[in-house]
Amino acid sequence: MKSETHAEHAWLQKLVGDWTVEMRCSMGPDQPEMTSQGTESVRSVGDLWTLGEGKSEGPDGSPMTSFMTLGYDPKKGKFVGTFIASMMTHLWSYEGTLNAAKTMLTLDTEGPDFSGGEGTVGYQDIIEFHSDDHRELRSQLRDKDGQWQPFMWANYRRVK
Repeated sequence: MKSETHAEHAWLQKLVGDWTVEMRCSMGPDQPEMTSQGTESVRSVGDLWTLGEGKSEGPDGSPMTSFMTLGYDPKKGKFVGTFIASMMTHLWSYEGTLNAAKTMLTLDTEGPDFSGGEGTVGYQDIIEFHSDDHRELRSQLRDKDGQWQPFMWANYRRVK
């Protein structure tokens, strides 16, 4: 089975390389902001997929590893992917779209309600390129009123 590449697959190749990352995370309005640093190495899986491996410290100081896969499904007309991390049991499944300027990929997903509620809530991970060597990842969740609440910001700088 051979699949054709599309412009969206080429866009994903911008992620390929080694990156340093500085992160900050807010776990709630009455919680202090947490910061950490790490690295990410993103490689191609053929011309159709990317696989990113992140390494950093978790909130408790223990080592954390994460993996993000990203591709593009032309039948759906959407970017698709997954995310896992060593400190959580949830497998995040993404579907997303690029903005008109082709600088920002918004990935929609559902996940656990970490506020203590039952069920799941909507989340977004937003990857925005500021230049070829600087990108940002923002994570937000949809609150009970349907508003998006940012809770995590990460700045990536290309090493090579």
